[in-house]
Amino acid sequence: MATSKVLAGAQVVLPTGTLTNGRVIVDGTRIAGSPTPGAETVDLTGHWVVPGFVDIHNHGGGGASFTSGTVEDVLKGIRTHRLHGTTTVVASTVTGEMDFLAQRAGVLSELAEQGDLAGIHFEGPFISPCRKGAHSESLLRHPDPADVRKLLDAARGRAKMVTLATELPGGLDSVRLLAEHGVIAAIGHTDATYEQTVEAIDAGATVATHLFNAMPGLGHRVPGPIAALLEDERITVELINDGTHLHPASFELAFHHAGAARVALITDAMDAAGFGDGTYMLGPLEVEVKDSVARLVEGGSIAGSTLTLDRAFKRSVTVDGLSVEDTVRAISANPARLLGLDDKVGSLEPGKDADLVVLDAAFDLKGVMRKGEWVVEPF
Repeated sequence: MATSKVLAGAQVVLPTGTLTNGRVIVDGTRIAGSPTPGAETVDLTGHWVVPGFVDIHNHGGGGASFTSGTVEDVLKGIRTHRLHGTTTVVASTVTGEMDFLAQRAGVLSELAEQGDLAGIHFEGPFISPCRKGAHSESLLRHPDPADVRKLLDAARGRAKMVTLATELPGGLDSVRLLAEHGVIAAIGHTDATYEQTVEAIDAGATVATHLFNAMPGLGHRVPGPIAALLEDERITVELINDGTHLHPASFELAFHHAGAARVALITDAMDAAGFGDGTYMLGPLEVEVKDSVARLVEGGSIAGSTLTLDRAFKRSVTVDGLSVEDTVRAISANPARLLGLDDKVGSLEPGKDADLVVLDAAFDLKGVMRKGEWVVEPF
């Protein structure tokens, strides 16, 4: 059982700023405002304490797939990402037959009901064949609201996000349906124009699925979806900061233009995350992972990532020059808000779950706590 602890001496990142020589008090599963008698003191001098990471777009890890694995496989993937600081994870699926996706929604929703997952993200099949990425073209379909509703029903209230090419027939009506049910409508794998993207945002879309990737580039006469997604205050943009999906200049452009309040750092991880190079399946498609980069065997398209959020955090601070506070917003607070879980996770405040990550001075992960229990002991 979780016990009372005082994590002392670290630089603690709070919503109001960083507290030097601060402390975080853990009582049972939650953060407390004051210690109880006999609380254990953990000296974290020279370290950072930040909120646990929240990943809203993740397909698996540790050799296990959220899309096709058994319950044990899914739990293995969840555990893998917890070891890298992700204390809250949404399971993302890839394009498949509707009946198969509905069946997977049932499996994943049970894990969400148990508290292992924060919900389900359907990435596909409602996406553009022109921007399909690592999705099987033969299984793609238009976003008919009846089909979207079928997946929502199968998820039993645990669907958190659906990625859509909103320019396709039924796209705008599906966005409206999702908004009515409190599910995030995310624009992605899209060939939409600037004007069509604006129309989708007005209909209720609120997230850009891995901005820049699987959509038309930014043009000076044909700005396309990227300009519309970056300029609208209603949109949060997902960014995959692994050094492969985005050039550092593109990452900087997005972060500068959207601002720290409108970025969600994600992994888009597939099975190989935290596991290693080799051959894997992403849905029905074969993927080869070489030097930690995942590509389809046929065609060579990038097929998700092998990223973990501790690496994304370190890269954002040490390579891209983001402040620790802005990185925390993008990797914890903003995704928690999108999921409607910011009353429980995403920041270090009394009453919230004791989910936190300990980093050393070089921003390497040294400890992970979830609900008051160490997943990774700091020493």
